Formats: sequence, structure tokens, C-alpha cells
Amino acid sequence: MKTVRISLNSIDKVKSFVNDLVRFTDVDFDLVSGRYVIDAKSIMGIFSLDLSKPIDLNIHADESRLDEIVNTLKPYILEA
Repeated sequence: MKTVRISLNSIDKVKSFVNDLVRFTDVDFDLVSGRYVIDAKSIMGIFSLDLSKPIDLNIHADESRLDEIVNTLKPYILEA
């Protein structure tokens, strides 16, 4: 599992984020905001979170796939 910090501060960004995630059918993604954990592939779930703040994304994938996934999600990832 890998955790990255992301920002989804617009409706268009949320839509494109979910579209990018659903391409990885065999990988689970969780968004963690405070005590809430939701399925990152759920657009309704994402809109239930406070999107004005950065959110943690947990990626449940094999090490071999992480580079591909992180590269796909680069537009949303906040650099440390």
C-alpha cells in the first residue's frame, strides 16, 4: 500500500480523477479525510468530503503497478 496526498478542488478535477481510477479495475483506492474513509472510485462519496483541504489517497496495489498508477495520478498529487 502507498499513501499520497491529493487535491480535488474542482468538479472537473473530481470527474477526471474518478475516470483515471476506474481504468485500474484490479486496484482498490481509499480516500481518507479525518475519520472518514471512502471508496475513491465513488464520485458521490468524494463529494461527501471537504474538498477544500488536501486528502490522503491509499493505493492498494502491487509494487510493480505503483509507478504506473502514481504517474497517472500526478495532476492530483501534492508535492511534499
